[in-house]
Amino acid sequence: MVSARDIMSRKVVSTRPSCKVAEVTRVLYFHGISGLPVIDDSHCVIGMVTEADILGRTTEQETVEDIMTAPAFTISEETPLEQIAILLTDKKVKRLPVVKDDKLVGIVSRADVVRALAGRR
Repeated sequence: MVSARDIMSRKVVSTRPSCKVAEVTRVLYFHGISGLPVIDDSHCVIGMVTEADILGRTTEQETVEDIMTAPAFTISEETPLEQIAILLTDKKVKRLPVVKDDKLVGIVSRADVVRALAGRR
């Protein structure tokens, strides 16, 4: 059975709640991604920040904490592929942080799921 552990990206770009929105915008652009997990000092996922959260934000003073979606939907390394696909669809999200002992260890995107499904056929 394919699980999150098998398809997740382990090198995850993340941000902190105190980060300025302007900086996160540059990080998203630089890495060619559309969203990233927000973690606290213990590396626990406390939210997600995406392009949709940033659109229409023009004030320089706003931080990630001001605009992030919280709490984030997360999955474990053992979450089966089929359940990941259902969560992505039902929750209308493009990515799910993978946590172990509440700490960020990876991320699974819709593209990761599609690749895994294509490989099974």
